[in-house]
Amino acid sequence: MKISTPFVVINKAHLKNNFILLLLVATTINFAQTARKYSNEFMNIGVDAAALGMSNAVTSSTNDVNSGYWNPAGLIGLEEKQVSLMHASYFANIAQYDYAAYATPIDEESAWGFSVIRFGVDNIMNTTQLIDIQGNVDYNRISLFSVADYGVTFSYARKLKLSGLQYGVNSKVIRRIIGKFANSWGFGFDVGLQFERNDWKFGLMLRDISTTYNVWTINETEYNTIKDAVSGQNQALPENTEITLPKAQLGLSKKFEFHNDTSLLAATNLNMSFVRTNDIFSTNSLSIDPALGFEYGYTDLVFVRAGVGNFQKIVQIDNTKKIGFQPNIGLGFKYKGIQIDYALTDLGDQSAALYSNIFSVKVDLSIFGQ
Repeated sequence: MKISTPFVVINKAHLKNNFILLLLVATTINFAQTARKYSNEFMNIGVDAAALGMSNAVTSSTNDVNSGYWNPAGLIGLEEKQVSLMHASYFANIAQYDYAAYATPIDEESAWGFSVIRFGVDNIMNTTQLIDIQGNVDYNRISLFSVADYGVTFSYARKLKLSGLQYGVNSKVIRRIIGKFANSWGFGFDVGLQFERNDWKFGLMLRDISTTYNVWTINETEYNTIKDAVSGQNQALPENTEITLPKAQLGLSKKFEFHNDTSLLAATNLNMSFVRTNDIFSTNSLSIDPALGFEYGYTDLVFVRAGVGNFQKIVQIDNTKKIGFQPNIGLGFKYKGIQIDYALTDLGDQSAALYSNIFSVKVDLSIFGQ
């Protein structure tokens, strides 16, 4: 189907469509060997509805298959093989976030696991070829592409000789794809520690401790089709490397057991970035965002969770600032090795809606006789 239209009108539409696509590519891959304040942010969204319901304040208390994400040292808490699955949506179901993990103890002193995260937007219309060389709109020239980020993590944990002390390491492979326009590979490492003394648990997680290094490959042929969307702009290829700066989480928790088969886990985190951000405590070299979480349990069967975090300085229309924060709540049910968790949360503080409904499931594979 073709529609003939005056060239000047078509040209404006063409420029608009191309500019949007060019902006998508250029803002993702725009300068070389630059340490970015925000890089590979999809790896910071979080996993497991149980942890999200506690506002991610689980660095010291995590002790299951999901520890590979929150603090690999916690994998030592595994007694059997476990798997975990989670799905969530962003931006009114436009973007999809999926997570799967597996972990198993090696012996009484060590454990290992791996996990996969995918965050993507599928079926994006590519209108860069919408107009043919005669200046006609041809809808048959529209194609579809996807933008997706993948993170694959391999984890290992081991007890140390000092009683109550254990460590874990992550090796991460990052894969990011922008249709046929560009793609990248990244590699990095995390290190985690946990220490328990007198029923108090301490945790430290150092993310991207080696500075995760991402290298982009740009399809120059495709780039040349959109680089002139704005006259005189973007005439040079975006440079092709980026560095993800380290982050740290410091956690403290304690579980209180009561006589009526109930318990209360109280946990707190200090989430630290080594650059200035909008966090409630921020300097040029360090920014800190505190988080607090609680989990009330009954007979290790039913769990009620609540947390608050993401304390940010928010600039108002009149340039004044106010303190914003994110409250989360959640529920969990566990029966015969199967645990289903729910959280009502603003996932990653990115959703267009105020809150997101998050579900996850965790299965102890011993129930299948393995």
